Amino acid sequence: MSKSLNRRNFIATTGAIGAGFGVWTSSRPVVARPSALQGLAGACIGVGNKGGSDTSHIAEQGVSLVGLCDVDGRTLTKKAREFPDASKFSDYREMLDQLGDKIDLVSICTPDHTHAAMAVKAMRMKKHVYCQKPLTWSIAEARLLQQVAEETGVVTQCGNQGTAGDGLREAVEVLRSGAIGDVTEVHVWSNRPWWPQGTGRPTGEDPIPNELNWDVWIGPAQMRPFKEGVYHSFNWRGWCDFGTGALGDMACHTTNMPIMALELFDAEAVTPIVNSGIVEGETYPATTSLLFEFAARKNFPACKFHWYDGGELPPEDIIQQLPKSFQKRVAEQRAGATGPDGKPKRKTSGAVIVGSKGIMFSPDDYGAKYVLLPKEEFVDFRPPEQTLPRIPFKGLDDQRQKWEFVSTIKGEYEPGTMSHFGYSGRLTETILVGNLALRAPVGKRIEWDAKSMTSPNVPEVNEFVRREYRDGWDLNL
Repeated sequence: MSKSLNRRNFIATTGAIGAGFGVWTSSRPVVARPSALQGLAGACIGVGNKGGSDTSHIAEQGVSLVGLCDVDGRTLTKKAREFPDASKFSDYREMLDQLGDKIDLVSICTPDHTHAAMAVKAMRMKKHVYCQKPLTWSIAEARLLQQVAEETGVVTQCGNQGTAGDGLREAVEVLRSGAIGDVTEVHVWSNRPWWPQGTGRPTGEDPIPNELNWDVWIGPAQMRPFKEGVYHSFNWRGWCDFGTGALGDMACHTTNMPIMALELFDAEAVTPIVNSGIVEGETYPATTSLLFEFAARKNFPACKFHWYDGGELPPEDIIQQLPKSFQKRVAEQRAGATGPDGKPKRKTSGAVIVGSKGIMFSPDDYGAKYVLLPKEEFVDFRPPEQTLPRIPFKGLDDQRQKWEFVSTIKGEYEPGTMSHFGYSGRLTETILVGNLALRAPVGKRIEWDAKSMTSPNVPEVNEFVRREYRDGWDLNL
């Protein structure tokens, strides 16, 4: 039997592994179906920086990489030295079309605005997909990826690697157990942005480097002139056409644990509390504070979720409940303290979940570390009985998440992927509703109807739920 036939038979018999909708619970696991196929082949889109480590980590799991794609020829050449037998491409569409049934899985690590087009094409070709966070650029795209994953039954995983951590999974169990009582308030803040925001589009244009496929980099966004160092290769995060700002960049990490534990999906409303404004429709605000409102959910009461970035912090009464060492760091941040090199010290990040019996505080961007406060109330605390699986592979959480993905595809790991598109798509929707609020003035409460993906009272934000795709990139959203 040929290798390609083996692969086709495997894909045909792979069910809805890791693609189920809803929240991970012990009563609704994502179940893998075993397969005799052990030798997997993959192709990677975006192989520089984070994409470079994603590529290497997938290969570490025994996947034969037969295709590498990057719009920057310099990045592609560099990574190809590690995988000399892989074919090289600057256009992922050409790569997927040419490799066809030679591959089983695809990894995606590119600017946010291209994720959906790449993931949908790969899934409809019956390829299993690992896609970096945030899962998509728009709410409509996040909904589409959930649907396509369910329809095709492929294994999926979003690259919010903290999900793989034992600490995050334990924290989720602790919150669900009621250890801190009923949670009615969540505060999460980020030290982002680290890139330029709050500015308009520069004038003029620079020559496109010979090594850069600018047309594919622009992808579904509307074409614009190339400017050296403005968009490619990193500063795209602050530009509305390409990235999702500080919220999109970090919330898939920092809010992952409380959102998973408390099922904070389908917000009823979101209000901008601090919003310096999107500049000329081009870049996200330099600083923001948002209030999300969630109705009562199953065993959880109504909850308010506060997000802060760009130096914004929770109110003082929240900060004063945190460990003294962390309060000192916050005080230094407020005072603009500098390090030995004379540069400002890095801003803090954190998550505080407020319950009726105490609070949970995580100073870790990935929700992997937590402490219950006040400490004297939890001296004898012991974690509840384990209800979520733990990944048996030893290594960094980034590597462990790749193990979970690949082992699920092989049918060797029955629990399946935890951050499958059914979950991570809903997580992404929650987050991106916040970006709609950045289109509104401070204090404007935006009601949200998740089912129809529209705001009934502020209809002017609805145009940003989806985008108008450039010719040749339409997904029929």
